Amino acid sequence: MIVTGKGGVGKSTVSLAMAMAAAERGKRTILCEVSAQERLSQAFHRAEVGFHEVEMAENLWAISIDPDESMKEYLLIQLKVKAMRDLLVNSRIFGYLAAATPGLRELVTFGKVWELAQPNRRVKGGREYDLVIVDAPATGQGVGFLQTPRTFANVARVGPIRSQAETLDAYITNHRKTGVALVALPEEMPVNESAALERRLTDDVGASVDRIVMNGLYPDRFSAHEVARLEPLAERDDGRVRAACRAAIRQSRRAATHREQLARLEELTEAPISTLPFLFEPQLGIEQVRELAREVV
Repeated sequence: MIVTGKGGVGKSTVSLAMAMAAAERGKRTILCEVSAQERLSQAFHRAEVGFHEVEMAENLWAISIDPDESMKEYLLIQLKVKAMRDLLVNSRIFGYLAAATPGLRELVTFGKVWELAQPNRRVKGGREYDLVIVDAPATGQGVGFLQTPRTFANVARVGPIRSQAETLDAYITNHRKTGVALVALPEEMPVNESAALERRLTDDVGASVDRIVMNGLYPDRFSAHEVARLEPLAERDDGRVRAACRAAIRQSRRAATHREQLARLEELTEAPISTLPFLFEPQLGIEQVRELAREVV
């Protein structure tokens, strides 16, 4: 499951909530971070996860995928001999070529994701997982991340790179194996961007958008009649009463705006939509993420 969305919508939090929900339902799940974000280690108050499959909780593992380490692992699989791999990696010419090849880091990163999802792992002693969840790059970078294998397959005429790229592209577009979850906020720009992203992923990439998660939805606590009764109280001289009523009215209006944006999202997109509540906490810790995990459908 590839999780993406506009930057700042809570994509990493939703990815972790999904992973925890799956683990609690008995699925052996691994959550993959890319770009060395290391948010998981912070959430669990652990040392850096790094390029290792680290058990975080029952049925839940994590890995932070480093492109350089992914490249080394890929070369070892291809060359079979560690000494040959090290010789190539330490070659200055190879380093220049790797750095100058657009998309190579994304290709080997997704190659590691694919390897984690295989029933017969290529890595010695690798565990078998029921579900691999990828906290992917945001929007535009996320589309490029998923398009990279096809780009390499079109450019490379022969050889193992072309073969691997074709395998990865086929996996991304296999709707029985791979799906995408988009994360949005109940605001105009994230809703518009989610609708555009769904079209790009389905039309340009050929991926399956299986779910859209509307994150941070305010609770609808007051009816229109209750708000009307609060409005005159918001003008009283009593400072505490006035402040409380005005806060309630503001929250009610924001909740109404959120539901308007939810309706827009439903109108503009085709995938099923789930919602997650806004949590009134200064900072989300692991307990708050567990609360969201119980809400994930």
